[in-house]
Amino acid sequence: MAAQTVLFAAAAAQPAPLFQAPSSARPFHSLRLVSSPGGAAAARALVVADATKKAVAVLKGTSQVEGVVTLTQEDDGPTSVNVRITGLTPGKHGFHLHQFGDTTNGCISTGPHFNPNGMTHGAPEDEIRHAGDLGNIVANDEGIAETTIVDSQIPLSGPNAVVGRALVVHELEDDLGKGGHELSLSTGNAGGRLACGVVGLTPL
Repeated sequence: MAAQTVLFAAAAAQPAPLFQAPSSARPFHSLRLVSSPGGAAAARALVVADATKKAVAVLKGTSQVEGVVTLTQEDDGPTSVNVRITGLTPGKHGFHLHQFGDTTNGCISTGPHFNPNGMTHGAPEDEIRHAGDLGNIVANDEGIAETTIVDSQIPLSGPNAVVGRALVVHELEDDLGKGGHELSLSTGNAGGRLACGVVGLTPL
């Protein structure tokens, strides 16, 4: 019986993809996977980086006071607020996040302090406080205030996100709700609004 030779056509082996999305899945655009020796570990690192959020507010007013405030949040952690404001009188000045990002009538149209929980005014460390109560910043003899505030009530995403609202620096010291003045429990009796700026997202 004559010998028979059977030939098999073998396709070149292709490496399996690291992630295989179902055909019906919606594309996920906020994460770009690249081939690298790190494999899954590298992908996890990209996810962590993508969770970082950053925003900025440029403060200006009718006076010489101006400044830049940068807000950064990692995942769902507290927000770090880096402040640099110039042109202030030396000493303490109330510093708050206000309800609206509306500056059509200057800083007055930014509305009251951001207060989604319906509380009275207080200090940043108080349990009863407005979410926008960020206390005081202190200007040196040259009128410059530089500080970093870390706060858990001013997230950059979610239902109480502060993006689109306004940061305001005030004329006077905030009494943190403890001054006994008729305005203590609403504004901290912090006086006029020197400069303000709307919080907007910015690239990392």
